Amino acid sequence: MENTVLLKAIIENAIDGLITIDDHGIVESINPSACKLFQYAAEEVIGRNISVLMPQPDRTLHDGYLFQYKKTGNASIIGIGRELIGMKKNGSYFPFRLGVSEVKYSGRIIYAGFIHDLTREKEAEGKLQDYASLLEEQVEERTHSLRTSVKTLQKTQDELNLSLNKEKELGQLKSRFVSIASHEFRTPLSMVQLSASLIDRYAENLDQKNIGKHVVKIKDAVLNITAILNDFLSLEKLDSGMIRPKISHFNLSEMAEEITGEMKITLKGKQKIIFKHRGPGLMINLDQNLLKNCIVILIDNAIKYSGTESKIQFYTKINENNCTIRICDNGIGIPDSDHKHLFEAFFRAHNTGNISGNGLGLSILSRYTGLMNGKVSFKSRINKGTLFTLTFPQTYNHEQKSTDH
Repeated sequence: MENTVLLKAIIENAIDGLITIDDHGIVESINPSACKLFQYAAEEVIGRNISVLMPQPDRTLHDGYLFQYKKTGNASIIGIGRELIGMKKNGSYFPFRLGVSEVKYSGRIIYAGFIHDLTREKEAEGKLQDYASLLEEQVEERTHSLRTSVKTLQKTQDELNLSLNKEKELGQLKSRFVSIASHEFRTPLSMVQLSASLIDRYAENLDQKNIGKHVVKIKDAVLNITAILNDFLSLEKLDSGMIRPKISHFNLSEMAEEITGEMKITLKGKQKIIFKHRGPGLMINLDQNLLKNCIVILIDNAIKYSGTESKIQFYTKINENNCTIRICDNGIGIPDSDHKHLFEAFFRAHNTGNISGNGLGLSILSRYTGLMNGKVSFKSRINKGTLFTLTFPQTYNHEQKSTDH
């Protein structure tokens, strides 16, 4: 008797709910905790099918579960336990864990269901999931922000590198300019100073022959400086956009022959310029002054970097699509490593030695050629000579504007 009373007290005071049903699903007992969970009084549940505490579709299917278990012995809940949804008297739902035990008593089977309310756990789990989702969103936002910052930083770094490279190139350009200018100006100025001193000495004795010789040297030195300054001026005008092509219709062959005659006076020793025009066409539409400057630069370089007995070949050709100008020499050539820098301002090939030059001619040539929609190409081998080719479209549609050379 005492055991019975104790067992009843334990059941009635248990924290979890306890419901017993018969093998037809009819409720035989329900403890206070279960009544509190489902918000029913005991008498409202006892004698009714346990499915009254279930939402659909479990309510409809419950009896089928019991029948299937009794027929096959295969349990879906009994002896296993699982999480389910209960329905309170007011129709609201709550989560719980159900453990079902099969009890054989007095020749019949009773099923005891132990019900543990999971509402708080589920609420905590939901909050945890919400927090995890929020944290995930924050991580994603931070990650996106970090990626954006990294991209911005990379862009800034690239811009900084570009700026540093440009500054480095500018520094190298200034260094080359100072080196070339100091060398190119020093030589003619020294010659002017020396010749002026000698003139003073010869003037005392009225030595006209030596006076005349040094006057010529002074003139040559002044012309040399003037040519260098003219190159600097041309570069400045190109940079500022002051030079624009002025197109005219002229005879290319006649202009080339005229240039050949003018350049002969600058030849060294037994050097020769061989000019030949090819093709039936003679007339061309280009800026005559810019084109002449380009040709003069190439022939002057061919003379300067070739031996005293070399031949400089000068060809012009006009066909249906374009005109080409070729100047070929058999001079010192250009090292392969210098090819990519050849048209940079103030750049001089490494094998030029003591040959005078300011490194501007080919840079100016390239830009003049571009202004006339032309292209410049070259082939060169050390000690085998160099071939430069200028190619221009025969029909040139550039707007005809005044030229400031």
